[in-house]
Amino acid sequence: MNRLLAVLALLLVCATVIDAYGQNSPPASAVLSPQSIDLWPAGVPADSGDGPRGAERIGQTGSGVGAVSHISQPRIVIYRPLHPNGAAVLLMGGGGYFRIEVGNEANPTAQWLAAIGVTPVVLYYRLPADHWKAVAPFQDGQRAIRVLRAQASQLGIDPHRIGVIGFSAGGNLAGILATRSETNFYTPTDAVDQQSSRPDFAGLIYPVTSLQPPYATTRSVRELSTQADAATAYTVQLHVSHTMPPTFIAHAVDDPIANVGASLALFDLLRQAQVPAELHVFEKGGHGWGLGQPGTLVSAWPGLFATWARVHGFFPGGSGVTPYPLFPRAGTTPNPSTTDDNR
Repeated sequence: MNRLLAVLALLLVCATVIDAYGQNSPPASAVLSPQSIDLWPAGVPADSGDGPRGAERIGQTGSGVGAVSHISQPRIVIYRPLHPNGAAVLLMGGGGYFRIEVGNEANPTAQWLAAIGVTPVVLYYRLPADHWKAVAPFQDGQRAIRVLRAQASQLGIDPHRIGVIGFSAGGNLAGILATRSETNFYTPTDAVDQQSSRPDFAGLIYPVTSLQPPYATTRSVRELSTQADAATAYTVQLHVSHTMPPTFIAHAVDDPIANVGASLALFDLLRQAQVPAELHVFEKGGHGWGLGQPGTLVSAWPGLFATWARVHGFFPGGSGVTPYPLFPRAGTTPNPSTTDDNR
C-alpha cells in the first residue's frame, strides 16, 4: 500500500508542472514503480555498531511528520522517470542524525526532480542516535553512490552525472561525500566497491557543514560526538580541495540552527580551491524549508539549482520549470525553535 501511494503521489506531481513564466507546461514523463535496493545484502560493515531491532518509525506530529528513524536496513529507493534524461541525484534528508526528514525534504524534492526527468534516489541511512556508530551514515552514503554507478546501465542513468543533494544534517553527509571521496569509510568487499564514490556535483541546502566552534551548536554535533575525532573528521571545511565536484549552496540569513556563517566560510574555501561553486543567501527562510513554500524567497532555490546544473552539463538543456508543482507539499512549515529541530 505504501508503495502504491508513493507512485500515485509522484504521478500526481508529474501530471502538471508550471514553467518559468507561470504557464502550464506539457505533462512531464510518468514515473515507473519505485525500486528499493538494499545497500548491504551481505550485512552492514562489522565496524559500524549494532543498531536497532524492529520496525522503522515514522513521525506523526509536528515538524517530524513523515520523518523516518530506527533504520536497521539502509537502502536507496529509486523513482525512475519513464523517459529519464540520464541525470540522477541521491537525496539525503536532514534531521540531526536522529531522524531523516523524508516527508518534508527528500520526497518533495524527489517529486520535483522526477517531473523534470532527473532520476531521484532517496537514501535511508543509519542514524547514530539509533546506536549506530558515527561513521555509519557516511558508510551508507558512500556505498549508495557506488551502487548507483555499478547499476547505472540498468537504471538508465549516466555514471558521470550522479549528484547529491543534502539538507541540514543531510547536507553534512553530502558535503563529506563530496570532500572525502578518496577515503574509504568501510573496508571494500565486492565489485561494487571498486566504483568511485565521488559525486559529480553537490547541492548543500541549509547544510550543517561545521562541527567546530562557533558553529558546534547543532543536534548533529551531539549525535556524531560518539566518535572521538568527529569534529575534524566530519567538518566539511577542513577537507576542501581542488578535487571536489562543483558545489551549489543555499542558505538563509535568519537560519537559527545552521549558522549561515559556516556556508559563507565554505564558499570562500571553495573559491580559493578553484572549485566551481555557487552560493545563494536568502534574506529570510529560517531552517528546514525543503523545496520552500510557494511565494517565499527560499522557494527559488530549486530553479536556481536546475539552471546551475544545466550550465555545468549535468542536467540536459531546455526551458526551466518552477521549483514546485501545482500541488504544494503536504505538512506544516517546520518550527525551527523546537528542540527536536536543532539539527
